[in-house]
Amino acid sequence: MSDVKHYKEALQHPIFNTISKAATHLQLDCYVIGGFVRDYLLQRGTAKDIDIVAVGSGIALAKKVSKLLPDNPKVQVFKTYGTAMLKTNDIEVEFVGARKESYSEHSRNPIVEDGTLEEDQNRRDFTINALALHVSTDNFGEIVDPFGGLEDLKSKIIRTPLDPDITYSDDPLRMMRAIRFATQLGFKIEEKSLQAITKNKDRIKIITKERIVDELHKILLSNTPSIGFKLLEKTGLLSFILPELVALKGIDEIEGQRHKDNFYHTLEVVDNISENTDDLWLRWAALLHDIGKAPTKKFSKKVGWTFHGHEFIGSKMVFKLFKRLKMPLNDKMKFVQKMVLMSSRPIVIASEVTDSAVRRLVFDAGDYIEELMTLCEADITTKNPKKFKKYHNNFKTVRQKMVEVEARDHIRNFQPPVTGEEIMQTFNIKPSREIGIIKEAIKEAILEGDIPNEHDAAFTFMIKKGEELGLTVMN
Repeated sequence: MSDVKHYKEALQHPIFNTISKAATHLQLDCYVIGGFVRDYLLQRGTAKDIDIVAVGSGIALAKKVSKLLPDNPKVQVFKTYGTAMLKTNDIEVEFVGARKESYSEHSRNPIVEDGTLEEDQNRRDFTINALALHVSTDNFGEIVDPFGGLEDLKSKIIRTPLDPDITYSDDPLRMMRAIRFATQLGFKIEEKSLQAITKNKDRIKIITKERIVDELHKILLSNTPSIGFKLLEKTGLLSFILPELVALKGIDEIEGQRHKDNFYHTLEVVDNISENTDDLWLRWAALLHDIGKAPTKKFSKKVGWTFHGHEFIGSKMVFKLFKRLKMPLNDKMKFVQKMVLMSSRPIVIASEVTDSAVRRLVFDAGDYIEELMTLCEADITTKNPKKFKKYHNNFKTVRQKMVEVEARDHIRNFQPPVTGEEIMQTFNIKPSREIGIIKEAIKEAILEGDIPNEHDAAFTFMIKKGEELGLTVMN
């Protein structure tokens, strides 16, 4: 047919010629499908993952391709899923036989049977992921687009090949994927599809936490994460996944006094920080930095709305949230906790930047002072240009003072200039409570600027403190 489109240029990588030869030898029709085709048409760069669908045995095709490749790569076979995978040079190719699927109500794992290409495309999540290119010799590069995926790419629409109600009910992870693709690509989810996500939102409960978190990570790592979190909130999914964020939504007013909507403020902070860092865990810190505000919100006639201790409460909530979502309870979580706990510290000292306050800030933040400052600068969401400029200038002053203090006092990665052993030798004492008291007093004196961070000054201070505690210097 004259109106059939060809995209031979998409298949320039030598691997496709090898696959084509193998398919001809086995007398199979085969196609490249999914993300490779989508990303090529969107000019998003060349994908390193290639999905091949064979109308027949994908495993047999993979083994034949391996034999034809110069490096004869090892073929990994996953018999349960009827798939095989090989890596060659810079790419990973997965082979699967065309299949059809049916689902039970309580699982997203389908019953799989052999099928046609059309049935295989029917089971795909979105029209833009159902696009296939012939890799068979006779029709090399010809596109197969039964659901109008090309038009949806052009219109920037996320749409399901079949009834979205069935698509999302069968595999509820697709609801997360729809929102993730909309966020990553800047596409809109078709209205009927959006309504189906809302209708099936409680089906997300059958999805493992690990799968959900994987999609959350991808949303957070996109250029504008707020797109995804607004969609998660609008469809009701966020209430199941991150109720701590939903609790921040809304504005209360008492006696004419209001507070900002902390949910939308949070999303602004996440977008702001995403312009300056690709660090996933710092983006998580931005997302969670205000979660302690919902449980600490109070109204006082004298001062209006308050959120006293929200940083401390929020840092505790981070642990519960990570545990519930089966996220790593390791240094990544501790980093997020620390950022949430300290998220207001630079803001508090920015109006009056003293040496001692900056020393304590650098001491407490340690290796993460730069990340903390990046978070606090992202936290400036005022729409008042004068205030915006003023707050940023304040943080510039804090940063400058940090450089000066660090150059002089070496507070980052602080090590006491006087060791416990030296204290014991000086006073001829064994390990005891007094050693801890003296070391803490030395640290406090350095942070307050009473003595410099130097051995001799600290040693003199140590003797004085020891004598106050009734200790005697040994000659």
